[in-house]
Amino acid sequence: MSLPRARGLLSVEPSLLGAPGLSPGPGSDPGLSDSEESVFSGLEDSGSDSSEADTAAEEEDGASSNEQHSRTEKPPGQQAGTPSPRTEVASVRFEDEYVEDSSDEEDIRNTVGNVPLEWYDDFPHVGYDLDGRRIYKPLRTPDELDQFLDKMDNPDYWRTVRDRMTGHSVQLTDEQVALVRRLQRGQFGDVSFNPYEPAVDFFSGDLMVHPVTNRPADKRSFIPSLVEKEKVSRMVHAIKMGWIQPRRPRDSTPSFYDLWAQEDPDAVLGRHKMHVPAPKLALPGHAESYNPPPEYLPSEEERMAWEQREPDERRLNFLPRRFPSLRAVPAYGRFIQERFERCLDLYLCPRQRKMRVNVDPEDLIPRLPRPRDLQPFPTCQALVYRGHSDLVRCLSVSPGGQWLASGSDDGSVRLWEVASARCVRTVPVGGVVKSVAWNPRPNVCLVAVAVEDAVLLLTPALGDRLVVGSTDQLLSAFTPPVEPAAQPAHWLEASEEERRVGLRLRICHGKPVTQVTWHGRGDYMAVVLATPGHSQVLIHQLSRRRSQSPFRRGHGQVQCVAFHPVRPFLLVASQRSVRLYHLLRQELTKKLTPNCKWVSSLAVHPAGDNVLCGSYDSKLVWFDLDLSTRPYRVLRHHKKALRAVAFHPRYPLFASGSDDGSVIVCHGMVYNDLLQNPLLVPVKVLKGHSLTKDLGVLDVAFHPTQPWVFSAGADGTLRLFT
Repeated sequence: MSLPRARGLLSVEPSLLGAPGLSPGPGSDPGLSDSEESVFSGLEDSGSDSSEADTAAEEEDGASSNEQHSRTEKPPGQQAGTPSPRTEVASVRFEDEYVEDSSDEEDIRNTVGNVPLEWYDDFPHVGYDLDGRRIYKPLRTPDELDQFLDKMDNPDYWRTVRDRMTGHSVQLTDEQVALVRRLQRGQFGDVSFNPYEPAVDFFSGDLMVHPVTNRPADKRSFIPSLVEKEKVSRMVHAIKMGWIQPRRPRDSTPSFYDLWAQEDPDAVLGRHKMHVPAPKLALPGHAESYNPPPEYLPSEEERMAWEQREPDERRLNFLPRRFPSLRAVPAYGRFIQERFERCLDLYLCPRQRKMRVNVDPEDLIPRLPRPRDLQPFPTCQALVYRGHSDLVRCLSVSPGGQWLASGSDDGSVRLWEVASARCVRTVPVGGVVKSVAWNPRPNVCLVAVAVEDAVLLLTPALGDRLVVGSTDQLLSAFTPPVEPAAQPAHWLEASEEERRVGLRLRICHGKPVTQVTWHGRGDYMAVVLATPGHSQVLIHQLSRRRSQSPFRRGHGQVQCVAFHPVRPFLLVASQRSVRLYHLLRQELTKKLTPNCKWVSSLAVHPAGDNVLCGSYDSKLVWFDLDLSTRPYRVLRHHKKALRAVAFHPRYPLFASGSDDGSVIVCHGMVYNDLLQNPLLVPVKVLKGHSLTKDLGVLDVAFHPTQPWVFSAGADGTLRLFT
């Protein structure tokens, strides 16, 4: 119950209900005037917490005013000494109210007027009484715990409200609670009020002598109306012009239409905007005839073949037969079934009108430049390098482009002269060569070879003798530390016999090595191991002969790794994703999702902003690192799995080798303008390798200075395309 309603109840209740325990006697007059009730309600409401003398004085004033009022209200013919019955009732009510008064009803009247009570929040009082004394707030405001205890202990808590004008709690009487309940139910506050009193019929049905109204009729009641005349004239004009049509009687007969008929635009269904006419059945041909030509009659073999086929695969759903006359044709056995299926097709098949856009198919194909405008790029096979007895898995070109190194399953590494296809040197390594990488520094002649569980560092001793001497001097300048630290790999010096072959260092890992790749500066190399866990990738430093595992946690089986050519990034390709790690900050920078089933190879553009991924599900994925982690373009030019991808270090070219035995060379122009997307155009398909054991091209690499591409195949040959 809100507080204003409670305050209103406190002031209104005595006037509505009277004093508690008082019933009107036989001599009392139930119909008091409004002035008398206001006098009594004023007496009942005038309570205060002042002294008893003030209360007695107020009672005397109230009694004297009551006597004076009764004296003035005395009817003529009544003596002054005999009190009227109304005066007696008033005096009885006045006395009984103060006799029955309780301490809870000693309401302190707050005379602050229409003033917001929030103004008294910071003061100890809430207002002033009739005498101007402050009305103080309770010393202690009850908190929620006090209210809960009072609710549990006080049985009259439900009828207790707080008066905001005085700050005290007021307990409602039974009459006030009954009044509230009546008001909540939508009833009248006064119990004695009868809302269903008999109605007085003011206009009776009997003819009266004097009518209720005897106003004469208006003049407009018997003069034609000009407004109605204007309305009628407008209607007549509309009927003449044909704007208003007379209502025609509706035809109650139902309208039927043929669902299979040819709908015209004026038909019921033809007027519907999105109506699609039902498809028509094909007209019967010669095969449906009862006397078909001889070429339509099936032979015994065709009849058996027709019966063995599935019903959906048969060209005709019946076998043509010949009858001598039309009356000899029996009933068609599947007639009802086919009619039923036709009905199902008509009303169950969703038909929708599709808006066709007239677009020239040539406009949908992007305008690509002609391949002759994108030269130079390799177009034909120039040389074939023969000598390996088994499939060639890997190859690598020297920084100067003069020499070529290849590794094969025959357990040897061969060094070739590029210009003449002559095998200069053969180094037996005693195992399958998984990866070969030439050191990118031009003043160092060093080749890293991945064989089984070790990485061999070979000196080919080709070219300039000063370069070969500086390479041996670089490797021999290392001084081992006094206390060697624990490393994930062991660095071993080569023996005298191995040094004669060209072997200088052996890095043992204990796990099979699948790939080795150099950093652009030539001092670091990354190695991929075929082992589960976080130690799949190791980074070796050549100058300090130190190895480290950069990751503490693995993310699937690592397929290949690559160093960023410009920034200190390491790209790690797993089966489903490519992660880009910042080596200095030691954090993950990006995660590329190529949407492939199995990533097989990885290459980074020389500028460093684009990445190329090949997959075993014959997809070639181009990533733009500045654009998104999603593929910029997915190329599906190969028919089988991709084994290798490569970028040209100088020309805008990239190539991919696949198990279909082909090398596809594409033009990939990356512009300096960031607002212009890369231009990817396939320019040439190079073929020459023969398939062996369902394997084709296993590795590709570009010449460092010329637009040439090398390929290693499963047929044991290497080929140069220029």
